[in-house]
Amino acid sequence: MIPIELVKKIKRIQIQTAHRVDGMLAGEYLSAFKGRGMEFEEVRPYQPGDDVRTIDWNVTARHGEPFVKLFREERELTVMQLVDVSASQGLGCNFQTKRDLITELSSTLAFSAIKNNDKTGLIMFSDGIEKFVPPKKGSRHVLRCIRELLHCHPMGQGTDIENALNYLNRTVKRRSVTFLISDFFDQRFEKTLRVASKKHDIIPIIVNDQREFEMPNVGLIDLKDSETGQIISFDTGSRRQREQYQQRSLQQKTMRDQIFQRLKMEPIQIFTGENYIDPLREYFHRRGGKR
Repeated sequence: MIPIELVKKIKRIQIQTAHRVDGMLAGEYLSAFKGRGMEFEEVRPYQPGDDVRTIDWNVTARHGEPFVKLFREERELTVMQLVDVSASQGLGCNFQTKRDLITELSSTLAFSAIKNNDKTGLIMFSDGIEKFVPPKKGSRHVLRCIRELLHCHPMGQGTDIENALNYLNRTVKRRSVTFLISDFFDQRFEKTLRVASKKHDIIPIIVNDQREFEMPNVGLIDLKDSETGQIISFDTGSRRQREQYQQRSLQQKTMRDQIFQRLKMEPIQIFTGENYIDPLREYFHRRGGKR
């Protein structure tokens, strides 16, 4: 039996996110994704007037005459969410943790998908795969995904994006729109993300907290790395130490941003305690305009 407090949280998130989808995101989601994918159907011999860019060179080489690929429009999309539930998601200021923000964001994306009759699925990961919810339709399915996010007690502490992407490729055979939601405290995922993006339409969403970039002056404190457990003493009263802290954070951000630039990906940036609808809507609008 589901605890009554969990039921209340699920209901609150359902009401909030469904309202945001109806009032703000439905049209933008539709213009960005609906009916835009093309699924391979078959090959046939080349006919005069066919676009030469559709020639299948492998089949052509085997048969000694030109063949072209035929595609059909995908009316129904599969929307996957790869959600980071590692220990670093417990960080948060402005009365909201990154994990709280991720849960609301994930719910909003899921309701956007089912409103447009798309399937939606969920993969939660840390340094291992914590939970896989296969893609399905319907509001009951979305409520299950919300429950899994709220009730998740991850076995792992760290972040392994490479492993999560490999799992996606193994388990989701059909091409999907995949939202990769994480703070990206991991530097080993570039090669795997490049490979996965050839099969799936991957949209990175970076979840940030302001305390990752700025440390307030509150005196001498102990800082614990939530993923490794390492504890260090930190004098926030020292301007030099605060500047060093900020510099390390900016260096990490720069390395992460350079990965996405090399992969020609445009991540969505969101922060705890701030409105996440506007960044989503702006991204969907740009994407719809490009298409």
